[in-house]
Amino acid sequence: MRGVVSALKQIRFERGTLGPVRVHVLPTEQFKTFAVSVYVGSPLQEDTVTPTALIPFVLRRGSRTYPETKQFRERLDDLYGAGFGFDVYKRGDYQMVQFRMDVIQDAFVSSSESLLEGALQFVGEALTKPAFEGGTLIPKYIDSEKQTLRKRLESIVNDKIRYAAERCIEEMCEGEPYRFHPLGRIEALEAIEPAGLTERYRQWLQSSPIDVYVVGSTTLEQVMGLLERSLDLGGGSRPGDYAMKSGHREVTQVKEVVERLDVNQGKLNMGLRVPTSYGDASYPASLMYNGILGGYPHSKLFTNVREKESLAYYASSRLDGHKGILTIQSGIEIGNYEKAVQIIKEQLKAMEEGNISATELQQTKAMITSHLRELQDSAFEIIAFDFNNRLSGADRSVPSLIEAVESITPEQIQELARRVQLDTVYFLRDNKGGE
Repeated sequence: MRGVVSALKQIRFERGTLGPVRVHVLPTEQFKTFAVSVYVGSPLQEDTVTPTALIPFVLRRGSRTYPETKQFRERLDDLYGAGFGFDVYKRGDYQMVQFRMDVIQDAFVSSSESLLEGALQFVGEALTKPAFEGGTLIPKYIDSEKQTLRKRLESIVNDKIRYAAERCIEEMCEGEPYRFHPLGRIEALEAIEPAGLTERYRQWLQSSPIDVYVVGSTTLEQVMGLLERSLDLGGGSRPGDYAMKSGHREVTQVKEVVERLDVNQGKLNMGLRVPTSYGDASYPASLMYNGILGGYPHSKLFTNVREKESLAYYASSRLDGHKGILTIQSGIEIGNYEKAVQIIKEQLKAMEEGNISATELQQTKAMITSHLRELQDSAFEIIAFDFNNRLSGADRSVPSLIEAVESITPEQIQELARRVQLDTVYFLRDNKGGE
């Protein structure tokens, strides 16, 4: 295995700062396109989470140079069909907005302009020079995108698997910023108006850490020069680092929540506190714990809850390594609630007792390491991996993480399992009958 690890590409970003902005460039000939990512992060807070989520929806509608959405999109066509999009998600107690752009490398087209320059100019202007009207972000764009965001949030409520997952987190993290969905709250949308959203946009841009990533056939020096002309950030000071806080909170009593809605299939979700986070040395053990418990088709939850006992339509687990939270998701017959809870708890107990077979260990290592190796085939995955390091303060490479996972023993997983605490049991069931 060590030979495979050493054969992996050694990835070394060149780094610099442009005022308050951190710049990360990976010069490489591996890809035929330039990949550009811009991360803007702000603390999850009740009064700002919804307007902040709305901001990128509005910014994608037009910029100062291309104020009409049709012009804005036609500019992408001019850049040989460049792709432009964004995501809004959580990393620990932060709300992250990520803008992404990919454009073909200059060497593969005969263009009179530099496509990298055009891409960075486009992203920079979309972020820092949006289209204004009467001193605010354009009202008709705001109204339209409020409806878009409303539909996104409504789709979560309508998808009961996603709804149950979010409700479990809300209940588990009551009083913590992590309880908020990164897209905000439907009930907060109505009050958003142009002047207030514009003010929030300016605060967000001036007070948030900003990281710009570029992967492709270029250099840090070239990218810094292009960004200097593309970003208009004005003054203001912003923190350079994220203050990541994990979910290392002691559980004194397991919370049990039953919610009733018009559903035919029960949704049983559990939230657990994992005493480690992405930057910790024990993070590889938490990856293995999650993988063996419920991360893959060979895992204990899938095998025992779904296959052997036929108690669940689906059963899996998911780890948030930045927050130190693991969630279990399952879909069950409503009458099987108590039995399903018992069987799931038995799997947690098996982990605590070190009941891990050689097959479970080997297959989980194979799945995790295969995924990690595949990361290096995607420019945006390479960027995401490096940004996770920046967020957590870790200095971890793909080869070193593979090596760490490969060396994990059942005893290390058991040691972690004994410190994992069940926090919340959430059950979404029908609204018929009694308790």
